[in-house]
Amino acid sequence: MIDPIVFLAFLPAALALNLTPGADMMFCLAQGARGGARPALAASAGISVGTMVHVTAAGLGLGAVIAAAPWAFDAIRWAGVAYLLWLAWKTLHNPIGRADAVGVRPARAFRDGLVVNLTNLKVILFILAFVPQFVEPGHVVLPQFLVFGAVLAVGGFVINGLVGVFSGGLGRALARNPRAERALRLVSATVFGALAMRLLLEGKQT
Repeated sequence: MIDPIVFLAFLPAALALNLTPGADMMFCLAQGARGGARPALAASAGISVGTMVHVTAAGLGLGAVIAAAPWAFDAIRWAGVAYLLWLAWKTLHNPIGRADAVGVRPARAFRDGLVVNLTNLKVILFILAFVPQFVEPGHVVLPQFLVFGAVLAVGGFVINGLVGVFSGGLGRALARNPRAERALRLVSATVFGALAMRLLLEGKQT
């Protein structure tokens, strides 16, 4: 189905992309810092599932349709901006360690990671531009997209998860100090707010 040479060429390219700091990595870092290792891994899993949704849509041709419809892009962009700003506000007003603190529960961290990834226009455009370069038109397209997408998703889960786990250990240590805990919440909220502004500005450039 996929030429082994093409697949081997895809692996280092995918690894390099996964290692490049971006919105997903920063999101996992912030989730880990305020919630610990389990929410960080859950957020990374949600991001990977979102990647597979993007890849499946691209393989079915839906991604190209969305990319050609400015109103659809704008709707997705504004949804992502609003969600990230909401996360920033909740993070700022929920002390780390409280039972109802946003992002502490792994299920909620998974959902947040999924939503943030699905509303990231850069991921949609990247998959449409990058993955087709390795797809052989003479064979069934969707399975090839799924294989390449799985490589990106698994690599992203491992790398983003490790970043989140590391920040989680640091976050737990800082959370024992009230001043450090407030500073940690401010930093995490700032990360989410910055991601929202980045998404907004990227949308204006497309």
